[in-house]
Amino acid sequence: MSLPNRAALERHLPILQWSRGYTRDTLTSDVVAAVIVTIMLIPQSLAYALLAGLPAEMGLYASILPLVAYAIFGTSRALAVGPVAVISLMTAAAIANLGITDPAQYAAAAITLAFLSGAILTVMGVFRLGFLANFLSHPVIAGFITASGILIATSQLKHILGIEAQGHTLPELVTSLWAHLPETNLYTLAIGVAATAFLFWVRKGFKPLLLKTGMKPRLADILAKAGPVLAVAVTTLVVFGFGLGERGVDIVGTVPQGLPPLTAPRLDLDLIAQLFVPALMISIIGFVESVSVAQTLAAKKRQRIVPDQELVGLGTSNIAASITGGYPVTGGFARSVVNFDAGAETPAAGAYTAVGILVAALLLTPLLFFLPTATLAATIIVAVLSLVDFSILRHAWGYSRVDFAAVSATILLTLGFGVEVGVAAGVALSIALHLYKTSRPHVAEVGRVPGTEHFRNILRHEVETHPAVVTLRVDESLYFANAAFLQDYVYDRVVKDKDVRHVVLMFSAVNEVDLSALESLEAINRRLADMDIRLHLSEVKGPVMDRLKRSHFLDDLSGKVFLSQHDAMRALAPKKPRAAE
Repeated sequence: MSLPNRAALERHLPILQWSRGYTRDTLTSDVVAAVIVTIMLIPQSLAYALLAGLPAEMGLYASILPLVAYAIFGTSRALAVGPVAVISLMTAAAIANLGITDPAQYAAAAITLAFLSGAILTVMGVFRLGFLANFLSHPVIAGFITASGILIATSQLKHILGIEAQGHTLPELVTSLWAHLPETNLYTLAIGVAATAFLFWVRKGFKPLLLKTGMKPRLADILAKAGPVLAVAVTTLVVFGFGLGERGVDIVGTVPQGLPPLTAPRLDLDLIAQLFVPALMISIIGFVESVSVAQTLAAKKRQRIVPDQELVGLGTSNIAASITGGYPVTGGFARSVVNFDAGAETPAAGAYTAVGILVAALLLTPLLFFLPTATLAATIIVAVLSLVDFSILRHAWGYSRVDFAAVSATILLTLGFGVEVGVAAGVALSIALHLYKTSRPHVAEVGRVPGTEHFRNILRHEVETHPAVVTLRVDESLYFANAAFLQDYVYDRVVKDKDVRHVVLMFSAVNEVDLSALESLEAINRRLADMDIRLHLSEVKGPVMDRLKRSHFLDDLSGKVFLSQHDAMRALAPKKPRAAE
């Protein structure tokens, strides 16, 4: 195979890159990481399926073939793909809107949702559309995840209390929980509170305790990560031994034993139309969450990921989930950090994790019959509360009140109206925030720093200006949203100043001028000419100049285009300038 063809193939199949240098030491590191992640993933996959309103086994199915698909097509060496809390909650919300009551149809809808999400991600990757995820700003994403964590934790309190409660918003959940509070099952409450307390303690206190006994750090780390499995085992034995299932404690019940089934999405146009927008939202949120953690972990080892190929990796993972009885998946933050810390060297660690989950699906599912749902709820609560981060509000308030308003609105809308409204609001707010900020670009009148060729804002520095020359530095690309603003700014500056004979627009920060902005520049040129004022440009970047040359603007320009602002001032104001007041 020729080198260009091989390079193209490796770009689309990253497994061909990292597998070339695969050694026995790499294998050992990946297997150890896989063991730790498998121990962590088994209870999590069961719990997140419960959160999505699906049978527990679908969580296991979503943790097998999708991991293998990502190992083949993904570019991150440490990302751990599988069911995650936020996507599980979004899955539940999306299918709840369909009004489905039959469990089989509910599961089929989740499978279809995974397929749609996979198809959307794969198409975005093939056409290099990863930039679309940039329309979700980080503060808005942080606000959405914080609100989702609160919703998820609140939604699981019904399992801790052993009561019925409905709702997809915080007011609905709180109202329903309060109404059913007298029905609390004390046995379930005892199990749920004990499991939650234990899991919180395991996160901070178990490993130090093991280290004090003289245990090796790696073994202590594995046993600490096994905390949820220990909680599952102990509470299952307690329910079985004391017959608590007959005393109202909800249990998982029969979990099918065996290989994941071969399934197919329902290609029903009405169902696809109803699920397409939720699938798009799930795809974008999943991609943003996944890529952010993948980039963070890659940077620690001076590695890099390819965002567009990550779309393909996540897309094929979701398609794999849809054909093996799973539901939408993405890269999980906590799991990926554990995978990284455990020493994963390549995506093969995910494939080995899939083998571990497969063994659990084949051999361990009969042992889950008496597993109380309260323990799974405790697993979810402990996991998602780490997502809740109100510090973003403090940081946003101190840095930008506009960002603070966007974060606050996203949190309140998600809590008050549900995750779908929260995601849609997040996208809308991110775009609106960008348009607002760029629609009123910073424009500074500048003058020359004495004795230099540098030009700075007259309001911030002691600079020299000339009464006949006004130089305005435009600190933003010009496009339809801010074109009129620049017109008004220029007119307001010169209309009352009878001494002005030249206006120079300093374009050092302008990277783009669209057609609307070009028309505004033409209007500025004509109107200034009517005032007997010449319009000039300086420090125009090459790509911008290339675009302007395609129009008649430069031919009609009343002034000149100068290479530098220093050249402009030397030509237009040869006499000694005055100090700016």
